[in-house]
This record gives sequence, C-alpha cells and structure tokens, in this order.
Amino acid sequence: MTETRPGPKPRISILVPTPLLITEITEPAAHRNRSSHESDVHMHPGGQGLWVARMAGSLGVDVSVSGPFGGELGSLIRTMLDGLGMQVNAVRYGYGNGGYVYDLRGEDRETVAHMPPPELSRHELDDLYGTAFVDALASDVLTVTGAEPGDVVPASFFGRLIRDTRDAGTTVVADLSGKPALAAVAANVDVLKISHEEVLDLELVAEDTAEALVSAGHMLLERGAGAVVISRAKDPALLVEKDSVREVSAPSITPLDHRGAGDSMTAGISVGLARGLDLVEAVALGASAGALNVARRGLGTGNRTTIEKFAREITVRTLS
Repeated sequence: MTETRPGPKPRISILVPTPLLITEITEPAAHRNRSSHESDVHMHPGGQGLWVARMAGSLGVDVSVSGPFGGELGSLIRTMLDGLGMQVNAVRYGYGNGGYVYDLRGEDRETVAHMPPPELSRHELDDLYGTAFVDALASDVLTVTGAEPGDVVPASFFGRLIRDTRDAGTTVVADLSGKPALAAVAANVDVLKISHEEVLDLELVAEDTAEALVSAGHMLLERGAGAVVISRAKDPALLVEKDSVREVSAPSITPLDHRGAGDSMTAGISVGLARGLDLVEAVALGASAGALNVARRGLGTGNRTTIEKFAREITVRTLS
C-alpha cells in the first residue's frame, strides 16, 4: 500500500444529520453486591455519521463533523465529541437530538427505549447546508452519511450538498440508502458506498448475487456515480467502476459484533482518498477497517497501526 503522503495532516469533513446518544447497560465488570440492580452503564456518541467519524479519527486524520445539536442529549453528545478531539460545527436544533437505550446483558442486544429525533425545520436545514458546505471546502474529502429516521432530512438536501461540493473541487464519498442514495448518484457523487441489502431496496435488481449486484452498480454509474462500492456482510465487497469490476476480500475473522463494519469501511475509504491513495488502495484500507471493527466491542473504534498492517492482507481480484 502507498505510504501516507508527507505534509499537513489530511482533513475529512463529515455530514452527520442525526447525532445520537447511545446508552448501554451491561453486566458489571466486577460484582460488588452493592445493589440488587447492579449493572454497568455506558454512554457513547453514536449514529452512522459519528461512528464513521470515530473510525476516521482513529486512522489519524483531522475530523470535522457538521450536524444539528440541541436539548439535553445534544449537550451531552457535544461534550463527548470534544473529548474525542473532533471539531464540531454545531447547528442549533430546536427539538433536540435522539438516542437509544440498549440492554446488552443477555445474548442479544435488546432495545429498551428509542427516542427518534424530529425532522429539521426549514431554517435548520438551511443552517446545516451552509455549515457543511463551507467546512467541506476546507477539507480533502466530504463524507456524507444518512439520517435515522430518514425523514429528518429530505433526499434533495443530500443531492444539493454533494453537487455543490464537487463543483467546488472537493471529493465526496457518500454512504447512503434509498432516495438519498439516488439523489447522491444524480449529483455525480465520486464514490457511493452501499450495502447489498440497500441495493435490493433500490429495486434495480431482483437478487443479491454478485452478477446482479454488479449489474446494479453499472446502473448507478450510468445515472452519475463515479464509482460504487457494494459491501456484502461476510462476502467480498464489490468495487464497480466504469472500466472495471473488482472483488475485495479480507481474511475471515470471528465477529464479536457484526454491526458497524460498513461505517468503518466508509471511514477507511474516505481516509484513504484524503491521504491521496488511489481508489483501489482506499477501498482496501476500508475493507481492513471494516473487517477488524467487528472483532472489537465498540462501533467505529480501531487501532491505526493494526488496520494499516491488516490492509496488506486484503485481496483485490479483478473480475472484469
């Protein structure tokens, strides 16, 4: 893999439409018999965009996040992000951020409570657009992540931000699904990262075989995307470009938590491009970050040295 270019540290700007507060209840690390409800309680900043941001920061780039913050949860999330060394470009959010409470004491993750954030107002959307756009102009890469739930930000918002940012000369990587993904494609996004389930949801193809997914990738290229990366859970990812199709695979790893691999992959791709790597090398770095993340407890976490070494073990095979 090409060495990181010399000079100033690469910078990534990340659009985070829905920062969330994640609260997890786990078995206590040490039983002290001080309460009949004895448990450990952990709180983390979360949601897709912040998980991408955490992994990008772990990989050694400067990370700036733009998103709405408000209410009790918003204040907590901002404080946590400050502690992680991220630049936070906060837009006022009248109703406040959402969050989850999970119980991890059993075999499966149980959702105890979910507070979904409300949709952004017209003025909040305008503020978020301006904040994200201006910050992207000072960055090597803009990484666009989705909203959860999807109605917080309209699909047209993503398309406008991506189009204007690309026109201004900044590379854009998007990890989106549904209508926002199609809006990104129509805006000529440089790289669309999407899962095989999300490809099926677009109804471009009827099955998730490699051949069908490659066909869907070509359809997205024809609609405007520069390149499409399709993650496939435990199966090799597909990198579809205009003149080539590649299969990207990592050595098998027993997962501790299958969630978060796709977000870490997006972070790795963005970091690679910000460093000046070519797309194949950037996707290999992303595959390494995604594969190793599932072997850890904690979404969007990783060790830079380990990820970069493991990237040498990623196999890239040209299919066509």
